[in-house]
Amino acid sequence: MGTKFVSNKDETVRMFKNPVLEYFSHIHPATPVVVFVPVIAWALWRAFDEVPAFAAAGIVLGGLLLWTFVEYTIHRFAFHLEPKTELGKRIHFMVHGVHHDYPRDSTRLVMPLLVSVPLAALFYVAFLLTVAPYHNALFAGFVAGYVAYDVIHYATHHWAMTGPVGRFLKEYHMKHHFVDDHTAYGVSTPLWDVLLGTLPAWVHKRSHSHSNRT
Repeated sequence: MGTKFVSNKDETVRMFKNPVLEYFSHIHPATPVVVFVPVIAWALWRAFDEVPAFAAAGIVLGGLLLWTFVEYTIHRFAFHLEPKTELGKRIHFMVHGVHHDYPRDSTRLVMPLLVSVPLAALFYVAFLLTVAPYHNALFAGFVAGYVAYDVIHYATHHWAMTGPVGRFLKEYHMKHHFVDDHTAYGVSTPLWDVLLGTLPAWVHKRSHSHSNRT
């Protein structure tokens, strides 16, 4: 069995022959914050204008929780799909495989706007059609969750996260890359890994060891 290639340098690899597509496959990690924070602010303003404040606040929190489930689901069932055809393997490499081969590539750690903006628009329309007049509150929380995910994802790869929560999230995601990529699909939270049975064995062992000491 061949050794799987994984770069530990902040380097990139060309994915497209077309220079325009190649350019837009790279993105500065601050871009989602710059683009989507004003969108979140607008959605919050609309939400608190449309529904009672208590209800709006609760729905915003629900949007955050919904994002964490979508994050987990996409990562587990789409990004870690194992296609059999050459075309499927090529598409998978462009979508997520390149990130596992070059996990420290700082230009491909957050979703390109050509993908995130249309997806955000689709989710907004879906929320409008299904939960209006609470759609803006749900959308605000959902997009805030997405932006937090992008920031956390970049941080786990490039920042020295020294607090207890930060250290755990960094170790959690790094071991997904370098130890076992069949567990730890949550990046911003391990919640759904706990609930859906994909929590890594090392977390179980550490929790068991800690409980024995106490």
